[in-house]
Amino acid sequence: MAHKTLVSWTTIVLGYARFGFLDVARELLYKIPEKSVVPWNAIISGCVQAKNSKEALHLFNEMKIRKIEPDKVAMVNCLSACSQLGALDVGIWIHHYIERHNFSLDVALGTALVDMYAKCSNIARAAQVFQEIPQRNCLTWTAIICGLALHGNARDAISYFSKMIHSGLKPNEITFLGVLSACCHGGLVEEGRKCFSEMSSKLKHYSCMVDVLGRAGHLEEAEELIRNMPIEADAAVWGALFFAFRVHRNVLIGEREALKLLEMDPQDSDIYVLFASLYSEAKMWKEARDARKIMKERGVEKTPGCSSIEINCIVYEFMARDVLHPQSEWIYDYLVSLTKQLELIVFTHDIPGYGDNLFS
Repeated sequence: MAHKTLVSWTTIVLGYARFGFLDVARELLYKIPEKSVVPWNAIISGCVQAKNSKEALHLFNEMKIRKIEPDKVAMVNCLSACSQLGALDVGIWIHHYIERHNFSLDVALGTALVDMYAKCSNIARAAQVFQEIPQRNCLTWTAIICGLALHGNARDAISYFSKMIHSGLKPNEITFLGVLSACCHGGLVEEGRKCFSEMSSKLKHYSCMVDVLGRAGHLEEAEELIRNMPIEADAAVWGALFFAFRVHRNVLIGEREALKLLEMDPQDSDIYVLFASLYSEAKMWKEARDARKIMKERGVEKTPGCSSIEINCIVYEFMARDVLHPQSEWIYDYLVSLTKQLELIVFTHDIPGYGDNLFS
């Protein structure tokens, strides 16, 4: 490209960031001669889209250090990053920044705030912000409905859904997922049936409806729903049915559904773990050991989960057996020390008369 404009620079930066080439994107960002918030928004947006939210917040801090004033687009992107990480303190700081700089609470910004508070476990504040937004669209309503469903406020989620319909807005597929999720966790079978009958259902909706029926003990109806599906059921749908049989202690049928799941994806470690749990809960210890043995023989390894914790507006991520943290050696030593102290407390608690004065 002979002559690079701000638009062309920004497009290239966004592309590299979106596909995970963050080092290249950052290098290009620093080469842009014009000082503008636009390319910074692009790289932050790319990080959020690539689920690299921690880096998005790092870039946001760097942008402020370089005296580049964030605009409304930057606020929305960073609130999305906070939602992904569960970084409530950072989200609150951004909200205060929005208020201090008199940003108008339009649909995009308001929806991002509702979503952030809901996903960061402050559903009361999410509902408060929702009421403050002068104009709401489908995404705004969906954010509060899904947030309420996430926190087990099933009746409130259904109430907001009803208000959304009466406002004349048309729900999207995510809205319906939120409503079905609320029905599932709240045991609202009739409401779930009604909602399901009114939508154009996709696989994820079938999975959620099977979960609604299964958790409530309507196992035959859940099976019938799968048999009559116009599309082929995937692992998520069968998994919901398996979970229902497991909850209701139906080992034989649960075993049958688990075998179907294994046929679909023999390398999915979660299925083997569920298999073993099903047998363990039924006190079928040999079968539970066999399930884990088969998993090991097939070379299937459990995918480690990633956890995060926010301390002083800094988000730390870690997983099982993680050694990437620069202080990991000290952390593991400290964990060993804590474990020994806990073992001592448990041991002394079992000695009559000793544990009573342990902390006196």
